[in-house]
Amino acid sequence: MLAEMGIKTLAVDLDPQANLTSAFLDETALEKLWASGGKDRTILSAVDPILEGIGDIASITPLEPRDNLFLIGGDLGLSRFEDKLSESWSNGFSGDPAALRATSAFHRIIRDVGCSVSAEIVLMDVGPNLGAINRASLLAADHLLIPLAADLYSLQGLRNLGPTIRKWKASWTRILDLEGANVSFSLPPAGMDPIGYVVLQHAVRLDRPVKAYKKWLDRIPSEYRKSVLGDEVPVWTGPNYSDPNCIASLRNYRSLMPLAQDARKPMFELRPADGAIGSHAQYVETCYQEFAALTKQILKRTGLTS
Repeated sequence: MLAEMGIKTLAVDLDPQANLTSAFLDETALEKLWASGGKDRTILSAVDPILEGIGDIASITPLEPRDNLFLIGGDLGLSRFEDKLSESWSNGFSGDPAALRATSAFHRIIRDVGCSVSAEIVLMDVGPNLGAINRASLLAADHLLIPLAADLYSLQGLRNLGPTIRKWKASWTRILDLEGANVSFSLPPAGMDPIGYVVLQHAVRLDRPVKAYKKWLDRIPSEYRKSVLGDEVPVWTGPNYSDPNCIASLRNYRSLMPLAQDARKPMFELRPADGAIGSHAQYVETCYQEFAALTKQILKRTGLTS
């Protein structure tokens, strides 16, 4: 949607499962990309010199799936970088340059590629965990947007994520304050500023969440305030959809998703030739409106628009 709005966007696949990359490339293209070791087009090829202990980050050229949209492809082999990042985190407190090079690798790769394509915004896709790869990924982020489902797992996820993010931020701030952190390469600032959450994949009836999900939706605002923002008075008594921290509440587009995956295009760009006929056509228009509203909120909260 950002690209649709004419905004130059860099998408970065930092999830070792590479789901974002597979949304753009079919299996033939993926096999060609990975069989060649990434051809300097994936995040793994960029960190490979650090992983192998033979140098710093390598230059890469992003893929360009469409106008105004660039992609640093993912690779299942990125999981091998997890141990290196875990070791580097503890060594970074002593100001070890090699450790700081590893921890700041994603930040520097994204900065370099983003500048090369004149990107106005970068979206990073990460896996659903709190491991070392995600820690290094989120250190590179200025802002944090949290996708949630209306269920117990998302509620518990907030309880784990919020304190962990604050701990990572405090620890990285201490590393930046160390005299030994005065290195010749760029280190990410302690960003990770939460800008809100998006609730998705809940069923609706007459444009309202069904009762089975309502109890979870009503608990999210207070839990977000308490766990993510560290608010000592987190109680929220209003409905979920009026919570200012809720950027959007997206309905379940289950029937459109398979069509979008087959067509390898966004759900809101599906056409009759893609199978979006009858009631699906109206669903596509509703999807477009919801994603446009979500994107405008993200631009506003990240300071890219007023």
